[in-house]
Order: sequence, then structure tokens, then C-alpha cells
Amino acid sequence: MFQFRRVLAGGIAVGSVAAAYVGLAGGGNATASDHARAQPIVIAHRGASEYRPEETLSAYKLAISMGADYIEPDVVSTKDHVLVARHENALSQTTDVANHPEFQDRKKTKTIDGTAVTDWFTEDFTFAELRTLRAKERIPDIRPDNTVFDGQDQIPSLEEVIKLARENNVGVYPETKHPTYFTSIGLPLEDELLSLLAKYGLDKKDSKVFIQSFEPGSLEKMRPKTKANLIQLIDSAGKPYDFVASHDPRTYDDLVKPEGLRWLSSFANGIGPSTTRIVPVDATGHLGQPTTLIRDAHRNHLKVHPYTIRPENNFLPVDFRQGNPNSPNFKRAEGNATGWLTLLFKLGVDGVFCDDSALAVATRTHLYGS
Repeated sequence: MFQFRRVLAGGIAVGSVAAAYVGLAGGGNATASDHARAQPIVIAHRGASEYRPEETLSAYKLAISMGADYIEPDVVSTKDHVLVARHENALSQTTDVANHPEFQDRKKTKTIDGTAVTDWFTEDFTFAELRTLRAKERIPDIRPDNTVFDGQDQIPSLEEVIKLARENNVGVYPETKHPTYFTSIGLPLEDELLSLLAKYGLDKKDSKVFIQSFEPGSLEKMRPKTKANLIQLIDSAGKPYDFVASHDPRTYDDLVKPEGLRWLSSFANGIGPSTTRIVPVDATGHLGQPTTLIRDAHRNHLKVHPYTIRPENNFLPVDFRQGNPNSPNFKRAEGNATGWLTLLFKLGVDGVFCDDSALAVATRTHLYGS
């Protein structure tokens, strides 16, 4: 249903816009025809997040039905060291914890990755307690329709997400979230994650799994213990928090330089950069000239999986927004995300994180065939 709707939605006639930017890339970046032998994968970013509250079994099941190749959970820990799927260890934005009087005394102010946060936190709840909460839409102003599903899902364990992926023959793409912080409070994520993956046979080079983190140290810790593919996430600015904690002077800017990519290739199998690392945007939000990051990463045998493609105008480069900017609904209206995906595919990415898997699958099918 979703693929059919997307193909008919009028987003296929995007060749001229995408081609113009591909031309700016110059030599060295692959086009769709160059990568016909290896179609890019579609990674369901926290599930079908455009249609359901994120990081819920409902969101993951819908993403699977849309044709996603991988489902992506962020991984945090409970007090009793059960790994669960949440965007953050802070709970108020994605659950109804504030409506539970029995947990009001759990609200605290903590420093997470150098930032003071006042909230309720997963590590202060047992898994059984966490299961009494219900999920809700994280960005209701942009996705008001999703609020109809508020209160219907529990917080899933990582094991439930892995089992769902295995049962449906799709891959799983977990992220260690705030690993330095969780190690500092005696709840390290890495060994528990690897044990769960090994339990389900997802610890081999050809397993349908990618493990990701913004912190290189988390990946380095896991490298000797697993043959599964590891992906270094690269933010648009700043530096990994483990670098901050260890006083390492390097930043994310350093990691995308040739010497940084060579270092990453010593333990990682790919990178997950912000899309602006591939095609920068200027101060007005318009796209600039593509960088050489894809080419440079491929030269170091690193896959490139940029994040995150979201269909709403609010999240798209100005070049791909549609409609009247003065409309009160402009930010939540869907823009030409098909054009944005087409550009990234033509530049040679190996996969994309996407909140609407059907959109990405339909675009891929249009470019590469079935």
C-alpha cells in the first residue's frame, strides 16, 4: 500500500534537480548505474517514525511491512541492566512517565554527556517498572496524526526488537546510546548488546546486523569481540563525547578527513554521517556542492549510510521543500523527499536512515529496478 501510494504521489519526476547536484560533485562519486551491483539498503530509523511513535514494536512492524531492510533501535539500559529501545535514557518526551504519580520522586537532574538534563531516566527504573509506562509521539507538533497511537505501546526490550527482526528476515541496526555515561554508572552497554546478538546468531561478518555509535571508543571496545559490522556515526559538528571525556583534541571534522577515515577503517566497516557531511547546506538552508566524503570513505573500504531522511518540509533542505511557506501547516507538510533520496542514491551512498521506509524503497525501485 505505502509503496503504491508513494509511486503515485508525483515524486518520481526529480531527475533534473538531483542531476544538477550530482554534476556538482565532479569525478569520483558514484551514480546509480555505477552501484547497480549493490543496491543501497533502507534502514528504518527507529521504525516507521513518520507514522507511529518511534522505537515501538508497532513502528518496527510497520517499517518491516513497508519493505525496510533493517530496523534501527537506540539502546539504553534499565536499572537491572536490561537493554531497551529508546531514543534517549530521558523518558518524558517519548513516554507518559509524567502521568504516573508513583514515579514522581524519580525525576532528577543529571549531567549526560556534559549537559544538565532534568527528567526521568531509564537507569532509575527496573525493566518491570518501565513496562508500566506507555509510549507517545516525540514530536507531536510535526506529526500530530501519530498522537492517535499514544498510549498503545510498551517500551520494548532490545531482545524483542531482535526477535522481531529475525522472525521477519530483516536486519537489525542497534546504536549504543551515551556509552561513556552508561559505563560511568556501572551499566556498560557493549557486552550486553553483543551477548544478545550472539544469542540470535548475529555475531558474524555476514550477519544482518550493523552496530553503530557516535563514540569511537564504544566500537573499539566491541571490535575484538565480534565479527559483526560496525558503523561510526559522524555528527554535523562537535566531537564524540568519549573524546571530550579523554581530552582527545580530535573532532568529527577530523574524522572525515582522509587520515581520520583511515583510522576509522582500522576498526569500523562504515560511517553514518549527517547528510550535511555529504551535501552541505548554507545559512539559508539551500544545498551547496557535494563533498568528496563518499569517494574518500569508499577508498578506505568504508560503507556510507547517511542519516536521517524525513519527509516533512521541516527536515528537508530548502531545495526540496514544497508548498506555501506562509501556511501554518508548511513545516509538517511533505516535501519532495523523493528528490532528496534520489540525489543521495545517485551520489553513491550505500544506504539511508529514513523515517518512511516505503518512500525510500519506492525511490530505490524507481532508480534501480526491483
